[in-house]
Amino acid sequence: MLKKISKNDSRLRRHARVRAKVSGTPERPRLNVFRSNAHIHAQIIDDVNQTTLVAASSVSLKIANGGNVEAAKQVGEAIAKAALDKNITNVVFDRGGYIYHGRVKALADAAREAGLKF
Repeated sequence: MLKKISKNDSRLRRHARVRAKVSGTPERPRLNVFRSNAHIHAQIIDDVNQTTLVAASSVSLKIANGGNVEAAKQVGEAIAKAALDKNITNVVFDRGGYIYHGRVKALADAAREAGLKF
């Protein structure tokens, strides 16, 4: 009998394919996105040194309803502001296996508008 592949398993496979090609360096770290039903998280990661340079989420910003597009915009602005404070301007975007649509797109657009380049 065939095992049913869940949506998250498919997402993790897509994410692994993207991660095979996309890597964050100290000069151009990786902006990673994770979304759940209730919240959205973003991290800027230096894969060479294996460190998280900046992180922001709807949890850390104490947004009541963190699972919507407005929350994603706020997280995008917050991650960009924190990155610019640490002199990080150029990043490579890692959508985490999610479709570039809705909350993921809103976060990316807000980060671009706030000054990040990718």
